[in-house]
Amino acid sequence: MPLTIDMITIDTGDARKLAEFWTAALGTKIQNDWGEFIVLAPNTESGPALGIQQVPDATPGKNRVHFDSHVPDRLAEVARLVELGATEVGVHNVPGLVWSVLADPDGNQFCVGQAGEEL
Repeated sequence: MPLTIDMITIDTGDARKLAEFWTAALGTKIQNDWGEFIVLAPNTESGPALGIQQVPDATPGKNRVHFDSHVPDRLAEVARLVELGATEVGVHNVPGLVWSVLADPDGNQFCVGQAGEEL
């Protein structure tokens, strides 16, 4: 049987604060709350859950795994996420795709892309 990804977990120094950001960003809700470990419900029927785990020493530097999402209006979504507390890190493009790199309030980077958009 092949491996399936049921949950992706982010380490943080403040589980509550980061869970509030990601529930708003993903339009989902808290599924389980054990204080220092919070699980957000998947925001799609087949998507993985998101775990937020409080740790004493989050890894410094750029995260090695990040989320990529695609939306119909990248600029509007980036503006919404920045209003929620994200920081825009940069913009990149290849033929047929433009994406913004953002960082959540803990500095974890993630991307928001839009197909067909040109810079």
